[in-house]
Amino acid sequence: MKIKKILLAIGCCSMSFVMAHADDKNTTFNPVEHAVISQTIAPDARAAGMGDVGVATDPDVNSQYWNLAKYPFCISRAGVALNYTPWLRQLVNDIDLAYVAGYYRIGDYGALSGSLRYFSLGEVYTDAEGLDESMTVKPYEMALDVAYSRMLSETFSLGVGLRWIYSDLRYDYFSEGSKPASAFAADIAMYYNNYMMLGNRECQLGLGATVTNIGSKISFYGDDESQFIPANLRVGASLLVPVDEYNRFTLAFDANKLLVPTVPTMQQYIDKELGGDDTRYNASEYQQYVREQYSDMSSIKGIFTSFSDAPGGFKEELEEIQWSVGAEYVYNDQFSLRAGYHHESESKGNRKYFTVGGGFRMNVFSLDVGYVISTAQTNPLDQTLRFTLAFDMDGLKDLFK
Repeated sequence: MKIKKILLAIGCCSMSFVMAHADDKNTTFNPVEHAVISQTIAPDARAAGMGDVGVATDPDVNSQYWNLAKYPFCISRAGVALNYTPWLRQLVNDIDLAYVAGYYRIGDYGALSGSLRYFSLGEVYTDAEGLDESMTVKPYEMALDVAYSRMLSETFSLGVGLRWIYSDLRYDYFSEGSKPASAFAADIAMYYNNYMMLGNRECQLGLGATVTNIGSKISFYGDDESQFIPANLRVGASLLVPVDEYNRFTLAFDANKLLVPTVPTMQQYIDKELGGDDTRYNASEYQQYVREQYSDMSSIKGIFTSFSDAPGGFKEELEEIQWSVGAEYVYNDQFSLRAGYHHESESKGNRKYFTVGGGFRMNVFSLDVGYVISTAQTNPLDQTLRFTLAFDMDGLKDLFK
């Protein structure tokens, strides 16, 4: 793969979250921009099969990504999961995401958990002037996090996590002064789990909320051009309804909003700084305005600013909210079928897709798959397939006994 091709792939990887082809041609396209795109990719097959919902569903081993406060409610004492996603297969064949997550319950009320995420952009064969054409680089992003969660009552838990993010896109071969970059972040999560009667059925209600990637900015070119990492607010609810001894359904809903400020548009600059006189527009002055109003903003200030800085006002702020709905059917705690839908506004990325999935569970391990069916023909996320292989440590212990 030559340089032009890999740059195109990297660009398309970012643009998969900000698809420029809106269904409504009159819609102003103004996506929320941030670095470390891989942090926003759902890693596991179960949630992926349900439209990317997971903040309030019943706990599983991959709760580290969706809501780490769910771990104290896990039945098993410990577990580990291996997740794999071939990414952007509509464009290239060597980009993929690997994700490992695990937890260990401490006593009856606490849990330690962690995960490792590795996003590979494949091999790149350089042909830039002055470089050996046989040179090969392997751009990637990774993240390592650990967390602790604890039940504060029989129905409510809180969790906190710390994350180290590292991004090496190998821009140093293409742009002067660039280098690999890293950032630190924290997650805060809460989860409520209780039972309620619907008719003559005792149903399980789950409520969840998380704020993730609260941390430093990241810079590939020094502090003068630092970028925001994808801080995110996610809230959701789920309802598990048992049909009989062997059958049950779960319905779930998630809504999430990136807590990242919007880059000031040219029209904002003209209206606020030039009094609406576009004949006075100056490109260098506009860039300086963007730096003062956006690039120099701290990450914490950016989180609060993100709720009120959209050029289109409150209407556009609402468009920044993505939502998902999902359903899961489980038979005898062994076989699962899943379906869901994910929606993102045309002006913010236009990621709209249906998902389907399934799973098979034994005492020792479980295997799940999830599949994306995009409603937009130009969406490179179409036909994305995810795999999850999870191990129950209590089951393994019993097996070896």
